Amino acid sequence: MAFVRWVVGVTLFVALLFLSLQNDELVTVRFYHWFSWQAPLVFLILIAFAAGAAAGLLAGLFRSARLKRQLNRLRREVRHAPVKHPVDGG
Repeated sequence: MAFVRWVVGVTLFVALLFLSLQNDELVTVRFYHWFSWQAPLVFLILIAFAAGAAAGLLAGLFRSARLKRQLNRLRREVRHAPVKHPVDGG
């Protein structure tokens, strides 16, 4: 499994390296007429990727917290539930 992780990491690094070498021209980002910013295209692509990854992790964090609260609630219910003893059928 560690080998697969290294292969994926190296492949991703090489792909991003080639992406940055081929997309180094300056682009202008304009926010209506209030703000404009010039940066290399690869920088803007990486910012968009990082923002998407952060949004996905944040959504996963909210779901994990909700599931953890639900699990704790169910554990409390089980802990405080009355114990039913089996009835001997003899």
